[in-house]
Order: sequence, then C-alpha cells, then structure tokens
Amino acid sequence: MPRTLITGGSGFLGSHLCDRFIAEGHEVVCMDNLITGSTDNIAHLMGHERFEFVKHDVSNYIFLAGPVDNVLHFASPASPIDYLELPIQTLKVGSLGTHNALGLAKAKGATFLIASTSEVYGDPLIHPQPETYWGNVNPIGSRGVYDEAKRFAEAITMAYHRYHGVDTRILRIFNTYGPRMRLDDGRALPAFMGQALRGEPITVFGDGSQTRSFQYVDDLVEGIWRLLASGEHDPVNIGNPDEVSILEFAQEVVALTGSSSEIVHKELPADDPKIRQPDITRAREILGWEPRVDRADGLKRTLDYFRDAVAA
Repeated sequence: MPRTLITGGSGFLGSHLCDRFIAEGHEVVCMDNLITGSTDNIAHLMGHERFEFVKHDVSNYIFLAGPVDNVLHFASPASPIDYLELPIQTLKVGSLGTHNALGLAKAKGATFLIASTSEVYGDPLIHPQPETYWGNVNPIGSRGVYDEAKRFAEAITMAYHRYHGVDTRILRIFNTYGPRMRLDDGRALPAFMGQALRGEPITVFGDGSQTRSFQYVDDLVEGIWRLLASGEHDPVNIGNPDEVSILEFAQEVVALTGSSSEIVHKELPADDPKIRQPDITRAREILGWEPRVDRADGLKRTLDYFRDAVAA
C-alpha cells in the first residue's frame, strides 16, 4: 500500500490530511515538532496499524527508513500570531525544511507536494488572483517572514522538478477554517468565535472592509487529494471564491452564535492584504474541483468544535 509522509501532520490542516490518507488506505507517517501543532489533533489515530507519529523538526535532516511514495510538506507556523512570534522558525521551515523534504522525496523517488499559500500574492494589485500573478509582497515587513518563506519554497520545489526530475506539486491555499483550529491562533474565525462565545467584544481590524475568501477544510482536503493525483507541476489555487468583508464575517459569527458581543475596531496591522479572492479556473479545469460547502453550512459544522474548545 502507498506510504505517505505528512510534515506538520499534527496541525490543523495536517491532521485532516492524516485522516483522509488513512481513509484512502495509505500508511501515514505524521512528522511534527509540535511547535504549533498538537497531538490532540491526531490522538484518535494513535495505535492505528497504518499510522506512525514521529516528533522531529524538519528544519534538520530528515531520516525515514523504508519506502516513501508521497511527501506532503505542511510544516510551518501558519497564522499571523505564530509567524510574528516565531519569525526565524518560520523562515527555516520554509527554506531548510522544504530543502530537506525535497531531498527525502528525491532519495525515495516520491511525489512531493508543497503547501504554499495565497500570501505569495501579498497585498494584491490584481483581483481575483490567478496563479500567473507574481504578487505584491513587502520582503522586509513583519509578514515577510511567512510570505517569502513560501515564495522560496515554491522556487526550490520547481528547481528540484526541473533539475532533479522530482515529481512535484505546488498548492496555493486560501483562507481555510474548520474543526481543530486553535482558539488562540490569531486568525479571524477562531478569534471571532472565541470572543462571541465568551461574550467578549469582537475585534475587527481597520474598518472591516478588507475581504477574505473562506473555504471549509473538507473542500481543501479534496482539492489536495486531486492535485496529488493530477500530474500538474505548476501552482494551483485551492480556495473558495465566495468573497466577504471581515466586518460582514464578524456579523455572521455573531448571528450564528446568538452572541450579544459588540464589534469593536482596532488599528489595521502592517501589510494586511486589503482584498483576497482566488481565481480557481485552473482547479476547475485540471482537477475538476470546486468548493462544495458554503460558508453558512461550514460555520455551523465548526461551531460545536469551538463551543467545546471555549468550555474546556
């Protein structure tokens, strides 16, 4: 049976991937240093005959005995709070970690998939954002450690494909939400849900007119599964084009939770993108993929998880 390594496998996205690949009959090696991930996310898989957890920082050399068919590199701090508090680690896992993961894929003859991000587009000057857009990124800004780490990761992935013939995939992920997000990770949904469920003021940065496009985690996982099987080497956006302003999103969370929380405004962080919406033409054409879960349904599916998290 196929054997798949998922770095960052105990994080929000990585743990959902572990579930999917186990369900598809793969042997799964979950590798994580737990800097932002949690074994709580994979506790239900511990003891499964086809699941193995390895605690390791992939910024250091990766050794894995036996065959490996796929390497999915998802290790990285992935929220503004995380990569502002862990700037060096973020740069290292995007550069050294990607180099090490690619080296393993090359040695094993494995297919390699890199989790890149819509952040490579920075504060975009083109809307919506197609994969052909090169981006508008401030390399020395506070967010640059994440943006540039991912841009480097894409560059070295293509270099390994062109020079060494490694079978590679580049996935550009747009804002994703669902169960297993950390309440304190600083992203919009956990912040809004936590504040609403605790009856605290909901913090919207700026006037809230900046937009995002939110996709439910199950849709992303399906897109990843299809991309891995596709043979496509150029980047592919996976996201939900249903764009919403942050203020509207906060209002939706207040209505869903039945909270009496008021919405308060704080200063907009530096380099915060004003707009964000994926052009998913390539995903539709190449993968036959598009999101299936609308935001209202996805938020309902996520609410119980956050209720439990707040109560814990």
